Amino acid sequence: MLSIIKSGGTLGVDGYIIDVEVNISQGLPQFITVGLPDASVKESRERVKSAITNIGLSFPLRKITVNLAPADIVKQGTLYDLPISIGILAGSGVIKEESLKDVAFIGELALNGNLRRVKGILPIALELKNKGFKRFIVPEENAKEAALVKDLDVYGFKNLMDIVEFLNGEKQAEPVSISLEDVFEPDYSLIGDFSEVKGQVYLKRALQIAAAGFHNVLMIGSPGSGKTMIARRFVGILPPMTFEEAIETTKIHSIAGVLKDYIVRERPFRSPHHTVSDIALIGGGSYPKPGEVSLAHNGVLFLDELPEFKRTVLEVLRQPIEDKVVSISRASGRFEFPAKFQFIAAANPCPCGYKNDPLKECKCSPKEIKRYLSKLSGPLLDRIDISVNVLPVKPEDLSKMEDGESSKSIREKVLTAVEIQRERFKDYPINFNSEMTPALMKKFIQLEPKAEQTLNLSVKKFNLTARSYHRILKVARTTADLSSSKKIKTQHIIEAINFKLNEDLLN
Repeated sequence: MLSIIKSGGTLGVDGYIIDVEVNISQGLPQFITVGLPDASVKESRERVKSAITNIGLSFPLRKITVNLAPADIVKQGTLYDLPISIGILAGSGVIKEESLKDVAFIGELALNGNLRRVKGILPIALELKNKGFKRFIVPEENAKEAALVKDLDVYGFKNLMDIVEFLNGEKQAEPVSISLEDVFEPDYSLIGDFSEVKGQVYLKRALQIAAAGFHNVLMIGSPGSGKTMIARRFVGILPPMTFEEAIETTKIHSIAGVLKDYIVRERPFRSPHHTVSDIALIGGGSYPKPGEVSLAHNGVLFLDELPEFKRTVLEVLRQPIEDKVVSISRASGRFEFPAKFQFIAAANPCPCGYKNDPLKECKCSPKEIKRYLSKLSGPLLDRIDISVNVLPVKPEDLSKMEDGESSKSIREKVLTAVEIQRERFKDYPINFNSEMTPALMKKFIQLEPKAEQTLNLSVKKFNLTARSYHRILKVARTTADLSSSKKIKTQHIIEAINFKLNEDLLN
């Protein structure tokens, strides 16, 4: 007898529908799985057989053929254990066929019939809703994640026997419901506050501008000057995520298997070690998966000790920084992963770190410094809007300094500037000044005559590239928004130029 059970899989960051076709026929007992299954899918026969027998039901001693359609896409993971077992039980007459209409199944089975959490539930649930499915049965641990999708009844179960009784009408169950108003609140308590950072007024100002306009930042300074500490607090001054951003981010984390809760509430902060590989950073593999840049989508990618990273790793960053997306081509197809992140980096100016330190002497030779900084190419630095020279605070001065401005206070100023930009770009597919095209810059950037004269003189004097010129204008537009100024004034241009010229500290 043939049973067709609906399930799903993921390609890139999107879900797609899979038909799990189970045919039970006369013949020698055997279990065959076709439809391009990988090793973990093929092993499902042992889990399914043990689960069915261990919940007290009979496993049919016949020829069982399982086809996963469409058959031209490789199927991965353990999420097909549940639909395969439901297909076998339906084909054996244990489950009523009419109860399987408009319902999809996903889940991994333990040998005792319990259901285990799987990856990629959210994108599959979104696709099921789009295709008109009414019910979705998943492991209990995945239920809240799937319930983020409106107008789809999600049922979470602990054991296969519970599902059999539910489908046969022997057991009642209610769809899982969650209140987004109660759970979708960012928690800043574990991030740390800007008020805890003594001094560093110039750096705090730079990060405030960066948060307001979605600009990339490079911090240059000696060890112990506070670069990493303040970078980790940067997420606390960013605007809270919208529900749409949270869903996008949750999809990526779900597919990668790093989702800690059923929804990502705070903007991600990813800080890979400098030994990270190209694939781990960008994404890829035989069956492409998202890398660190995609896990930082709608959040922050922080690279500490930037010159310590391999040059090849740094160069592959150029495309996602510019395009906000990672494109990976394989023989099986082309995959795209979102990668809209703010790039924050920290670097020492030399191998010992004390080249520009006013308190300690640098012992590096010019040749050593040149070799150390050679990994940072001009095209990469050109994609950084704001560079900051971070000087250490004297230990004896720390106790005398008062607490700085709090993250909450800075965040409120950032939100004001963000709202100005949202109103400005309401008819365009962008949200921030850093995303403006040359055409939009011409439309929305107005300079006072003295400001324009100052910018032109600086371009000639410092031999700035066209990309640097545009980035200075974008930063100046953000500083003007923070001061609620419609036109860009001279002080806004000067501040933006200084932030760009700080890159010379690496020369």
